[in-house]
Amino acid sequence: MQRKKECVAMLLAGGQGSRLYALTNNIAKPAVPFGAKYRIIDFPLSNCINSGIDTVGVLTQYQPLVLNEYIGNGQPWDLDRNFGGVHVLSPYQKKAKSAWYEGTANAIYQNLNFIKMYNPEYVLILSGDHIYKMDYSKMLKAHIEKEADCTIAAIEVPLKEASRFGILNTREDNSIYEFEEKPKQPKSTLASMGIYIFTAEKMYKYLEADDENPNSSKDFGKDVLPAMLNAGERMFAYRFEGYWKDVGTISSLLEANMDLLGEPPAFDVADSDWKIHSRNPLAPPEYLGPNAVVKNSMLALGSEIYGSVENSVISSNVVIEEGAVVKDSVIMSGSVIRSGASVSYSIIDENVIVEDGAQIGEAKEEAKGISVLGRNITVGKGVKIKGGDIIDKSIEGEVK
Repeated sequence: MQRKKECVAMLLAGGQGSRLYALTNNIAKPAVPFGAKYRIIDFPLSNCINSGIDTVGVLTQYQPLVLNEYIGNGQPWDLDRNFGGVHVLSPYQKKAKSAWYEGTANAIYQNLNFIKMYNPEYVLILSGDHIYKMDYSKMLKAHIEKEADCTIAAIEVPLKEASRFGILNTREDNSIYEFEEKPKQPKSTLASMGIYIFTAEKMYKYLEADDENPNSSKDFGKDVLPAMLNAGERMFAYRFEGYWKDVGTISSLLEANMDLLGEPPAFDVADSDWKIHSRNPLAPPEYLGPNAVVKNSMLALGSEIYGSVENSVISSNVVIEEGAVVKDSVIMSGSVIRSGASVSYSIIDENVIVEDGAQIGEAKEEAKGISVLGRNITVGKGVKIKGGDIIDKSIEGEVK
């Protein structure tokens, strides 16, 4: 008798993340650091294991090296299993046809053999670029009770933002009668979260039909879900009311980091009932120097603070020298802020050096936008980076 899993999760993690600009020049969006000690992909992976789903395929494509190394054998998330566990799935060459993933639906279609190895009753489709805590087992239970062919996780969004999402129009029992992909004039504010549960056999059928359709864009939202709805399949919305943030833009990424601060925080990663697992760096405890000032901030292992930090998220092995000031900002691992430098309303990527007297960004109240420094660069002495500027190359020399 073939061993099987009730539900297999497929995590779409191949996005380029172009709206994060310099932060994703060399890494996939799900590998972007978040919240001092995490990466974005930690959240769906942790949700899976906390929900009792222990078989996860991670579909990578764009700049996968950092993400692949980070996931490794899945041990930090208890996903190092003999049968199941986490598997990184990249596009591969086939005898008859070879191609990059053409869309979300095509990415899953190209990995049907992986799914079928576990002979699941249900398949959970996830995105790798959202920050949230969600019990997928409750969504699966609702899917089974409704005898659904497809269940779509959905959340209420402000009307002014509704046109950015796939919008669900539902009846009183949450059955879906209309699906609009990014409508200009949305009929409701119930937005798809890009989280789907399919009854496996139905999903196979529609993905195979979609692959044979030369006019399809190979996308779940644009093609597969409308096809299922038009065919009269049983489709339901699963309403989610917790914290959820799409961190696909610079502003949303900074906002989500800031949501970790305060008492109580808008999003609590310290909840012992729903742990967010990550691959922790080898680093000593954080250290505060004798003249350090830290207010409403989050510090990771290995950080050394000698200057002033306020309303900020500081990752591992960051050094902020005496006389340096960091405010309303995110500083990622390995970066150094030298004495006399200031960082305001900014995101600084990994392994960046901000030299003495440099000024990155402007006060939040005055800035035209969030300043961003890409990874592995140096900003020279006295250099001034204006609010909203995005820098991905080193800038040397003093600016008078």
